[in-house]
Amino acid sequence: MDEKGILKGANRKEEMWKKTKLGEPFKKTLERFRADVINRKDFDPTSLLQFGLFMAMAVINILQDVEKKLGSEGQKIVIDALIRTGYMMGNQILENIQIPAEISDIELMSFLATIVNTQAWTSIEDPRIDNEEQCSFDIIWCPLQNVYKAFDCRVQRYLVQGIINAFRDSGVLQHEYQVEFKTTIPAGAKTCLFHITKKNPNEKDKWEEYSEVLEKKALEK
Repeated sequence: MDEKGILKGANRKEEMWKKTKLGEPFKKTLERFRADVINRKDFDPTSLLQFGLFMAMAVINILQDVEKKLGSEGQKIVIDALIRTGYMMGNQILENIQIPAEISDIELMSFLATIVNTQAWTSIEDPRIDNEEQCSFDIIWCPLQNVYKAFDCRVQRYLVQGIINAFRDSGVLQHEYQVEFKTTIPAGAKTCLFHITKKNPNEKDKWEEYSEVLEKKALEK
């Protein structure tokens, strides 16, 4: 893997990034971790990846089992819980934010996506602002890419849905946006490529629509 892309704490090339302050999810827990754990000589940071993968596989197994045994009703219970969890994460990202008056809406949307990608998912992101109506990013490495099958990534969709809902309800963005994935690593692509585009009035939400398609496929399985 080359050095392309950014991780948590890295600077983006846009000058506006330096003037923008966004929240840090689970801040109190992180402060305790930094103070008591990270500098221990016997601490191996790969243990955090192992823990995260353990929890991620638990969620997959829960979702699959309730779909098999409880059908659409069980599926909805888990999906609602995932969306609620994403909503909590979205609100924490927005906590005590500082946004420069001159920032454009697409810049803010892109910056929010960077926090989601590099903090909530601990991924390596290559972000771009394509024009006034679209930003995009490649996920170069995701901690789940070697354990998730392509279909398993639907779990992430509901967490993202909750985050999107939190951003929308906060009113921090002037516009609503379509979020679409174009390629994914678990499906064999080199990167996970996403486009975020300003939504037209009365336009159906493509993220929600495709989630519904996957829900039906899961129950058919």
